Amino acid sequence: MFTRWPPVTPPVYPPKFNRSLVAVRGTVYCKSCKYAAFNTLLGAKPIEGATVKLVCKSKKNITAETTTDKNGYFLLLAPKTVTNFGFRGCRVYLVKSKDYKCSKVSKLFGGDVGAELKPEKKLGKSTVVVNKLVYGLFNVGPFAFNPPCPK
Repeated sequence: MFTRWPPVTPPVYPPKFNRSLVAVRGTVYCKSCKYAAFNTLLGAKPIEGATVKLVCKSKKNITAETTTDKNGYFLLLAPKTVTNFGFRGCRVYLVKSKDYKCSKVSKLFGGDVGAELKPEKKLGKSTVVVNKLVYGLFNVGPFAFNPPCPK
């Protein structure tokens, strides 16, 4: 006599996440003297030519730099060795301003100590294609420089 067992159901596997390259976007501003001591961008103006740097710590440090456009916007494409599986080891720093009248790095949103990358969560907006390569999109900032203000 054989006992019938219920049919075996296959195990449920978690969904597979596709590996993608990493692109980081953000903006850089020059804060106004009126609000320089506050964590706000009231009265701030975008800075063209500001340099931001991506630093990823893994077995070896991986870095990349880019500059902002006339609207203070940047899109930093990480080296191809950095993927969305390892983005947690990466930070973005403010490096320098092209505007000597506004060149002191502020503490706003971690531009001075390195801001953590935040994945873009908007459906359909979480990737960007550059030169036929798909990049996962991450956000940082906005960052700001302080002008020398009279006390």
